[in-house]
Amino acid sequence: MIAPALSASRPSTDEGPVRLPRRILMSVDAVGGVWRYAMDLAEALRKAGIETVFAGFGPAPSMAQSREAARIGRLEWLATPLDWMADDESALESAADGLGELSLRHSVDLMHLNLPSQAAGLALQVPVVTVSHSCVATWFEAVRKSGLPEAWLWQKRRNRLGFDRSDVVLAPSWSHAAALERCYGPIDNLAVAYNSSREQPVTIPKQDFVFAAGRWWDEGKNGAVLDRAAAAIRWPVVMAGACSGPNGQHLAIAQADHRGELSHERVMALMSSAAVVVSPSIYEPFGLAPLEAAGAGAALVLADIATYRELWDGAARFFDPRDPEALADAVNDLTRDAAHRAELGRSARSRSQCFTIEAQRDRVLDAYSLAMQKSSRLTAAE
Repeated sequence: MIAPALSASRPSTDEGPVRLPRRILMSVDAVGGVWRYAMDLAEALRKAGIETVFAGFGPAPSMAQSREAARIGRLEWLATPLDWMADDESALESAADGLGELSLRHSVDLMHLNLPSQAAGLALQVPVVTVSHSCVATWFEAVRKSGLPEAWLWQKRRNRLGFDRSDVVLAPSWSHAAALERCYGPIDNLAVAYNSSREQPVTIPKQDFVFAAGRWWDEGKNGAVLDRAAAAIRWPVVMAGACSGPNGQHLAIAQADHRGELSHERVMALMSSAAVVVSPSIYEPFGLAPLEAAGAGAALVLADIATYRELWDGAARFFDPRDPEALADAVNDLTRDAAHRAELGRSARSRSQCFTIEAQRDRVLDAYSLAMQKSSRLTAAE
């Protein structure tokens, strides 16, 4: 059962409904999933009458990305790295000034920051909504069952400063929200807005193979367990995604059919054809691949983690993510039972309709309204 996110109605004051922003500043990067999140959300916000100025961090965008951003809003790029690509905290000192300057130049009414650390040190009296898509502290808790190494503690401290500066903090699931509070302590302005996918996969006849996509160099994606399970799975197992990471991480895939890093279009074509789609992740604040696969009507076999239970309970088959044999058994049961496989595919497709871009936009608008209400009260009190 999907838990409710923010209230379905916008908050109001004694004077009536709180106004929404006319123009926002939204931080982006060109190297991860935040780009897709930002572009899709900003396009939906534009249809609601809200303009977006994108503030880029990290490596420069491609020409195609720049054109896409210019079609939806305005794109500015700052000479500041992403926190997870910075060698130390001093590299981020220019972030607050850069965001502040852009905020004033473009007369924005609200900042939407996609890394909580980017809110640290902001001095402007402008409402701030931050989104924790993932973070190193919750990753270490889930994957290594430990706290952060000492050399990375500054990232946790900077995230905490960002949470405290924010008027509203959004998480993409209640499970991730709970993990944030386990790692950082209470965050009294924490709310949830589920992610979405703009993909409209075509449901086509399924083929007898198993598909999985991910950044397999990331331990949190748990590719090694899937590769070991592939040796005992009756059908071919196709894995798409990079096996070598930016800091020397590497996973050698020996049993599955590894197709390497494919275009999104090719990944979607394989996902739409596969009868079964697996996600073995042990760390997922939301998990876009299962949503895209569900939209295509695939039977989902998912790691039994809190996030996937929250989003897909009753619409997927679950397995112990530390046990390759359990994964192989779950998949093989579906390969032998076409009726159950088809039923799971229908259930997954039906559940995917809960995660529309319109639903996500409305929850984010609720967050904007709350942030503007809180900010106006603080300004009046001063």
